[in-house]
Amino acid sequence: MKFERKSGVLLHPTSLPGTPGIGTIGKPAYDFIDWLIDAGQSLWQILPLGPTGYGDSPYASFSTFAGNPLIIDLQKLVEKGWATKKEITPPDYIKSCGNVDFGAVVWWKLPVLKKIALNFLENCGEQDKAEYKEFCRTKKAWLADYALFMSIKTFYDKKAEQEKPASSIWHSWWPKALALHEKEALADWYRNNKTDVEIYKVIQFFFNVQWTELKEYANENGISIIGDIPIFVAPDSADVWSNQSLFQLDKNGRPDCVAGVPPDYFCADGQLWGNPLYDWDAMKKDGYKWWINRIKRVFELTDVLRIDHFRGFEAYWSVPSSEKTAINGKWCKGPGYDLFKTIRSKLGDLPVIAEDLGVITDEVRALRDQCGFPGMKVLQFAFSPDEARTNGMVNYFLPHMYDTSNCVVYSGTHDNDTLQGWLQNLGDEQLLLVAQYIQGESISLEKARALVKTGSLRKNMLRAVIASTADYAVVPMQDIAGVDNSGRMNMPSTTGTNWTWRMDKAALKKKAAEELNFLSVLYGRNL
Repeated sequence: MKFERKSGVLLHPTSLPGTPGIGTIGKPAYDFIDWLIDAGQSLWQILPLGPTGYGDSPYASFSTFAGNPLIIDLQKLVEKGWATKKEITPPDYIKSCGNVDFGAVVWWKLPVLKKIALNFLENCGEQDKAEYKEFCRTKKAWLADYALFMSIKTFYDKKAEQEKPASSIWHSWWPKALALHEKEALADWYRNNKTDVEIYKVIQFFFNVQWTELKEYANENGISIIGDIPIFVAPDSADVWSNQSLFQLDKNGRPDCVAGVPPDYFCADGQLWGNPLYDWDAMKKDGYKWWINRIKRVFELTDVLRIDHFRGFEAYWSVPSSEKTAINGKWCKGPGYDLFKTIRSKLGDLPVIAEDLGVITDEVRALRDQCGFPGMKVLQFAFSPDEARTNGMVNYFLPHMYDTSNCVVYSGTHDNDTLQGWLQNLGDEQLLLVAQYIQGESISLEKARALVKTGSLRKNMLRAVIASTADYAVVPMQDIAGVDNSGRMNMPSTTGTNWTWRMDKAALKKKAAEELNFLSVLYGRNL
């Protein structure tokens, strides 16, 4: 599928300003869309929308189908008549500004949502009841298992806090019949915990209503939403628990092998991600039904899809689950084009972006091109000596070296330094290279440093992104606002402070919108 020439902004909803504790899909999200319109943008890229699990990462979700309850806007629940103002009043330890404190937000907001959901079940009107039942009917393929998983998980997580097992993940801690997803055990659980299970469904109904209304508003105003999914799913998820025959697991539900990437120039031990691996033969036998349902769900929520770690569809790094590092793994063949051919036969041509960063082989490029998917270019990578070394001194991330317009260019991603932070940390030689390339003139190191300090070099790098031949150009909101590395979204292989950044409301300035709009008009991205 050929993309039109467009530009947009990367900003996850959790980073929106103005609401207690965490960004939501309420008024601040609508205000952001209005700002995108003023800025002449037509794309809003987000991170995965699922309920976050380990490390608060949107790439480690309890479900690839469900929405994150934490970004539900409580004020909108009041406006619907489903909650009262008193119920949603935050405690003193929840702030409307500053970074996200996930622990505090979860402690406060989930009980509030459960209380509102219970009231909805007991007192909602006939029209609301009918809409809720229709939601449960149309989402039954994933909703029932997700609600059961969360109900069981919450119970045994609380029990684990007291008994402190070696691992609290479902296959190590739950009663065997529940862990193995046996129908009779699940039916018993539902009978004994029906209200609790239904509460999780209602919370997903709240999310779906709010997100659907927000997406409609964006689309009506010419904004397309770019969604995101990781190739693999989290081990502690409803996805693995309810589809065990589709993963490489032993008879007790434990992974035989797990995902990662091999040792390279950047990491001598490789990266051991720990995600369960797919049993691609089993998936092929049932026509890749789970993948088709997954892709279909994402396109209910978004307009374009970025698939993280696309290279894993050609070949993936398989590491025995007993290993402590990713060194002793091996490459195994993925489903290749057969998967995407099947998805296309069921869902038609879909606008998909292939995340093809890292060490990419000719076979991966061939698969990407056979699918017709655009790959990614990251401007920061254009000035990395390691990138030049990897690609035999042919740096495909330099704007003048793009071999095709069928790509998406970014100034940086959620895994990189912010652009301003990156520039501030460059060594002298690399900074001179960046400054001379971007400014188009031979300049001194002193002048280059001055351009960094004033933000001029950052702004000119954004211009280079938007001016490039890439069909899509996307810049993180941090780079527009000139935020240093205090605004970095994620530091791979670390936990604790990732995913917490929130934008200052002052970033949505009229002047910033005017500057972005000027560039979009100048370089033909607002057609």
